[in-house]
Amino acid sequence: MKPSAINIKNKRASFDYEFIDTFTAGIVLTGTEIKSIRLGKASLVDTYCYFANHELWVKNMHITEYFYGSYNNHVARRERKLLLEKKELRKLEEAGKNPGFTIVPVRLFINDKGLAKIVIALAKGKKEYDKRQSIREKDDRREMDRMFKR
Repeated sequence: MKPSAINIKNKRASFDYEFIDTFTAGIVLTGTEIKSIRLGKASLVDTYCYFANHELWVKNMHITEYFYGSYNNHVARRERKLLLEKKELRKLEEAGKNPGFTIVPVRLFINDKGLAKIVIALAKGKKEYDKRQSIREKDDRREMDRMFKR
């Protein structure tokens, strides 16, 4: 199979959080949901992950309803279960209990086998001065690129 061009990112997450560790997880989807993702009709804005009964779930992930899906179309913002190994789940659950830490989706993509995968990160919230530092670094990089392109 050819590599997929689907690469949906949560740009806000890297601005608001400092990533400690990342994991790649599978997602439990219905037929019309995977078809919409393959068309690039998904968004990770305002999404987060939480644990319920030792299972990891993603909340607020928006997958647009499939245009050709008739009566068996999916709900756009339903909660979806994430699939990880038990060892990874235990590690995330323990780390997520610490104050200041959260689990955020970073990227949604289709792998070589045609399966939807989501990259999640154990993250710690940035303070206001950390965000200003991120903006300053981004501006400096942009300025350096302009200087070298001339």
